[in-house]
Amino acid sequence: MKLWCKSEEISGFLDQGTSITGELQFSNTLRIDGNFHGSISSSDKLIIGEHAVIHADIKVGDIEVHGQIFGNLEVKRRTEIFQTGKLRGDVQTSVLVIHAGAVLDGRSRSEEH
Repeated sequence: MKLWCKSEEISGFLDQGTSITGELQFSNTLRIDGNFHGSISSSDKLIIGEHAVIHADIKVGDIEVHGQIFGNLEVKRRTEIFQTGKLRGDVQTSVLVIHAGAVLDGRSRSEEH
């Protein structure tokens, strides 16, 4: 399944109303708008939609946070928390962007190259 969003190819999508528990690994770009409990890992991009509630430790290449995450992030390149985004946990990343209105309840640490 391939979806397009903001001129960016999304190779996977978990819609609102979906609830999954377990270990998630993916390639390319994945968008989650549902609920997820467990762990998520990829070297690619994860988009957390506005309605998503994620209880997981996450290791990805890039992440956009529009919804809620409860857990720690380890991001190789760029972490962006948008106005509707809430992160309750620590983040380790190369680039951290926090928009006005976003919530980061935890510590941030820059990853050195």
